[in-house]
Amino acid sequence: MGETVTVNAAQRPTILDVKDIRTRFHTQDGTVFAVNGISFELKEGELLGVVGESGSGKSVTMMSLLKLLPMPPAEIVSGTAFFEGKDLIKLDIDKMRNVRGGRIGFIFQDPMTSLNPVLTIGYQLTESLRVHLGMNRAQARKRAVELLQLVGIPSPGDRLNDYPHQFSGGMRQRVMIAIALSCDPKVLIADEPTTALDVTIQAQILELVKRLRQELGMSIVWITHDLGVVAGMADRVMVMYGGFVVERAAVKELYGNPQHPYTRGLLNSLPRLDAERAERLENIEGQPPSLFSEPTACPFAPRCPYAFERCLEENPLLEEIGCSHEVACWWDIDGGVPRERR
Repeated sequence: MGETVTVNAAQRPTILDVKDIRTRFHTQDGTVFAVNGISFELKEGELLGVVGESGSGKSVTMMSLLKLLPMPPAEIVSGTAFFEGKDLIKLDIDKMRNVRGGRIGFIFQDPMTSLNPVLTIGYQLTESLRVHLGMNRAQARKRAVELLQLVGIPSPGDRLNDYPHQFSGGMRQRVMIAIALSCDPKVLIADEPTTALDVTIQAQILELVKRLRQELGMSIVWITHDLGVVAGMADRVMVMYGGFVVERAAVKELYGNPQHPYTRGLLNSLPRLDAERAERLENIEGQPPSLFSEPTACPFAPRCPYAFERCLEENPLLEEIGCSHEVACWWDIDGGVPRERR
């Protein structure tokens, strides 16, 4: 008998390859430099956690890939995003519709407003099935019942004719997940899907996503501002700040050995169950950067306890400092000295 070979995340085939995405918003007050050269790979069957505070560019990056931003005022000024041999950035709107909901599912942030209040749950579930998979009405309704059952909605056949207001917040989010999964997408992008829910429902949704990932083998991008949420879910974590990626590593490496001051600040602000005694949580002093000017220095420098002259003059690029561990910082925190750069 041959040996079983375990394939780690780094060795899996790449399903989504994103390079140098830059997105601007042209407003009356000026140009907002929201996303500034984001690059990443998503592997087959991988869950990539994307974390950072509000305004860091997480959602705008992912919505840029699927052209879900209003254009204008938004403009994608550069970048490529290859998925199944096609560059998503260059697709026209008709071809993009075939990708959105069909090959790539998207769960929006707020289940209260993402569902149409005047259409039944059944209609909203069956619409994508009829458009993308060509099902007739009976086939689509049968599949809709299966999907509601899959995401744990009791008596699914009886709920198809109900409207969103007849569901709780947690149930509405389950419906949103069912819609995103309806056409068996290869990639699922979840944009802070548990933010508006209470802690108990949040835990149920996280367990649901873990189970569905095991059963369906999807690749998932999970966007959140909470590092605690992705700790037990993600294979890799990408930390964003001010429209840049500041650190990226395997989940255990990132939590065990954070190398960017912002990542450390986020982790130190989380309560710890293994703490021997109650300690005051740390906070990150200062305010997020203004995005109305194109950054030329490190965006975190004004808030960083390790900042020195170079940080205020030049923005560091991501550099690999260990096995699949990248950081964009001029300062070596562990060494207590400036980081050598080529």
